[in-house]
Order: sequence, then structure tokens, then C-alpha cells
Amino acid sequence: MLSKKLESAINEQINAEIWSAYLYLSMSAHFGAEGLPGISNWFKVQFQEEMDHALKFMDYMIAKGNRVELSSIDKVGTSWNSILAAFEDTLQHEKVVTSRINNLVAMARDEKDFATENMLQWFVNEQVEEEEMAKALIDSIKLIGDNGFGIYTFDKELAQRTYNPLKSSASNE
Repeated sequence: MLSKKLESAINEQINAEIWSAYLYLSMSAHFGAEGLPGISNWFKVQFQEEMDHALKFMDYMIAKGNRVELSSIDKVGTSWNSILAAFEDTLQHEKVVTSRINNLVAMARDEKDFATENMLQWFVNEQVEEEEMAKALIDSIKLIGDNGFGIYTFDKELAQRTYNPLKSSASNE
């Protein structure tokens, strides 16, 4: 069983992951309405991945004999001035998530909860990927600028992203 402190912190993270999913779903809806189905798709896949993250944390808590406590989801933005602004928001948001995950790792270390620290390493690696991907997309968007054909091509490229569910939310795969 996790300590009450870790239980509380992981419950906060579960809710933060669901909020992240909600943010990306909002971004997906925004770009769908803007006639950019590929970008909408990219954010929809991001939404699904964030829900997987929440479920992975939930499954871990249940496996450890702790209680999951879901709370209300705070409002998220519903529109972005540009593709670049949305992906810059994505990168900034992922940096916040990285900080939260790092704090959980530090807490697990302080409590000598090696099982939880081990489980969290999956999230540490995932956050490196998340930030790297957002940065690469921002770099591409900056190169494209206002070029209509470039935006069209970028949108078509992001339409190719597919959702790959986690094999098991409780596993460290």
C-alpha cells in the first residue's frame, strides 16, 4: 500500500492527466472546426494517450490497495490564435507535466518506495518523448510559416498519426 502522501499526490496526477486529455480534446475540436482534420487527429490521439496515462496511474493505485479519487475537471481553453500557439501551449503544458512527474519520483525516493519509483520511470521516459515531439512540431511549423501548401502538407502528415493503446495500463511497458 502507498503512503497517504503518495496516494494523495498520485490522485492529483490522475486528475492532472485527465485535465491534459480534456485540453487536447479541446484542441482537437478547435482544429476540426478550423478545417484542419490532420491537426485535429493529432490532438485526438494525444487525448487518448493522456487518458491511457490516467488509467495507468489508476490501475497502479488499485493494485497497491489504494483508493482513486477523481475530482472535477477545471475548464480548458477552447480556441487558439494559430497552429503555432497551440503547439507552443502543448510544449509548455508538457513541461509542467514533466515537473509533476519528477516531483512524484522525488517523493517516492524520499519514502524509499522503490516499486513506485520504478513504475514512474515509464512516465519519465514518456515525458522526454512528449517534449521532444512538441518541440519538433514547433520547429516544423516555424519553417512552414504562413505557406498554405506547407500547412496543407503538415495537416496531411499529422493525419497519419494513429492511436496505439498501452498493452496494459498496470504494466511498465
